[in-house]
Amino acid sequence: MKIPADLVLINGRVTTLDPKRPVATTIAVKDGRIVSAGDTDDFERGPKTQAIDLKGRRVIPGLNDSHLHVIRGGLNYNMELRWDGVPSLADGLRMLKEQAQRTPPGQWIRVVGGWTEFQFAERRMPTLEEVNAAAPETPVFILHLYCRALLNKAALRACGYTKDSPNPPAGEIVRDGNGNPTGLLVARPNATILYATLAKGPRLPPEHQMNSTRHFMRELNRLGLTSIIDAGGGFQNYPEDYAVIQELHKRGEMTLRIAYNLFTQKPRQEKEDFARWIKMTGPGKGDDFFRCNGAGEMLVFSAADFEDFLEPRPDLASAISQRSLRVLFQPRRGHRVYLNETRVLD
Repeated sequence: MKIPADLVLINGRVTTLDPKRPVATTIAVKDGRIVSAGDTDDFERGPKTQAIDLKGRRVIPGLNDSHLHVIRGGLNYNMELRWDGVPSLADGLRMLKEQAQRTPPGQWIRVVGGWTEFQFAERRMPTLEEVNAAAPETPVFILHLYCRALLNKAALRACGYTKDSPNPPAGEIVRDGNGNPTGLLVARPNATILYATLAKGPRLPPEHQMNSTRHFMRELNRLGLTSIIDAGGGFQNYPEDYAVIQELHKRGEMTLRIAYNLFTQKPRQEKEDFARWIKMTGPGKGDDFFRCNGAGEMLVFSAADFEDFLEPRPDLASAISQRSLRVLFQPRRGHRVYLNETRVLD
C-alpha cells in the first residue's frame, strides 16, 4: 500500500530496531512523525512531498539522555567558551584571549566543563598566570570537572573574594602566603563553592536566554539527542528559572522532548519546597514535549553527594537518624538502613 508522506528520506541506511527488518533505505514522515520505513518504492510522493537524498548516510533513532541540565544550562550556553576536543592548551588559551576581546563589559567568560587536561598536548591544566595574561580585565571562570575552578583576578574582584572571605562549608578558597585568594577554588569535597561562585555571574536578558536555550538544544540535536530528562539542579528555582523553557514550549520552538525533575533548593526546608511545587505541577503533568517527571536530582540536602573524588570520602552527618533514613528511603521488607550501608536482616 502506498503511503502518502510530507517528507521522505531516501537512499539511506536506516537503523529501524525492527528485528524483522533491521535496515531500510527510506523513511516517511507525516505530521511530524515517522510513519513507516522501507524501500523507495514503498512511498508515494505527492505534489507537496519533500524528498531528501541521504546519499548513503546512516539514520538512527533519536537518542535519550537520562540525566542532563538543559533547562539551567540553556540560560547561559551562549556565554560559554567550549574546550571540548581542543587539542592543546595553547589553543585553549588563544581561544580564551579571543573570547575576552569580544565579551561585552560586565559579562564573564565561562568555560564550564567538557574538557580535561589529558586531552591537551601539554597534558596539564592552565596556570592562573596564563589565565590572567589571556584575559586581564574580563572575569574568567574555568570549571575543571567538579573538583576545582580557576578564577582570574577580575573574577575574584567581581565575586568579592578577599583576604577576609571565609571558606564555605566543604569548600576551600586557596590562598597565597599572605592570605590573599589566588583564584583557585577547591571542592573539599562538595562542589557547592563552585556552583555558588558561578551563580554570581550576570545573567542574559530573557530574550537572549531563549536564543541561548535554542542554541543549546540544537547542539544536542546535532549529537543525536531528541529527548532528555532534566535533573534540575542547585540555584535553579521553580517556577522562575523554568519561564524560558515554558515560553519556548508555548511558542512550539523546543527541539528536544524534556521531562524535568524538581530539585529542592533550601536545606531543612525540603518539605516546604515540594509542598509548594505540588500545587503548581506534579509527576506526569504536561504533554509529549514538556512534562514534569517528579522529584530529583536531590531530595534532601543532608544526603547530598560529593563530587571531588580526590578528597577522602565523607560520612553522612551524624544528625541524620536511622529512623529518618528509614522513612526517607523506604527500604524493602527485610532490609535495615544504616548511615552508610544497607544490610539484609537474618
